[in-house]
Amino acid sequence: MSLSLRLLARALPLLLSGFGPIAAQQPAGPWPEDSIERPKPPVERAPAEQLPAAAPAPPGAIALFDGDDLSWWEKWDETPAGWRVADGNMEIVKGVGGIQTRIGFGDVRLHIEWAWPKPALGTAQDRGNSGVFFMGQYVVQVLDSYGNETYADGQVAALFGQYPPRVNVSRPPGEWQSFDIEFRRPRFDSTGMVRDSARVTVWHNGVLVHANVTLLGSTSHLRRDPCKAHADQLPISLADELARRWAKNWADVKFCSEACRNTGAVRG
Repeated sequence: MSLSLRLLARALPLLLSGFGPIAAQQPAGPWPEDSIERPKPPVERAPAEQLPAAAPAPPGAIALFDGDDLSWWEKWDETPAGWRVADGNMEIVKGVGGIQTRIGFGDVRLHIEWAWPKPALGTAQDRGNSGVFFMGQYVVQVLDSYGNETYADGQVAALFGQYPPRVNVSRPPGEWQSFDIEFRRPRFDSTGMVRDSARVTVWHNGVLVHANVTLLGSTSHLRRDPCKAHADQLPISLADELARRWAKNWADVKFCSEACRNTGAVRG
């Protein structure tokens, strides 16, 4: 069994019609991190599945994976990415570890698609667990949350350990899922203190589940770490863990500084 992935960074028209009022964003407090007692988001039916080819990257976006090769990716130790490309998808290879982009991003729009194996494997956090990491520490959770109980801030589309999604719009295993994420990096003053916290907007399967949410710091398991000063541009990473198959993905460089556009020297 394998999990497929497609990635793109772009700005897209998104499917927001056909749903009732979106549930309010839960505040991070007073619930501790990863509390099983925290109320779960309501379950909504996701819009109909769309094939990845129906959503090409917009002009100016970097196609991080186009179905052919992993030239934009490397392992976290900066050696060549060891994931497999099969049938136009990238697939996690057990034991290889996570991968990251070969260039850094600051403010960015990211589009990414994935699918879990069918039938489902495991339960709770052991079912399709992965994640999309911005700057190595701000995580949008990937998990098979279709009929799968786990803590609210650890289910799919959660800002891990901080905010559950407003609604659960997971599709069944075997169907393609998508994220469209707008990430705004934190800003630091000359002493390294946070001037403006990181903010995130997420659409899961075309449904708005986080709207310009301010992160409390880096996202962690069973703790909330403060944000510490870091570079303005760092890679986007994908965890391996228990997810299986990723497909096309891209990043919209309109949010990036000019340094982010000068990719020729670093792509290789």
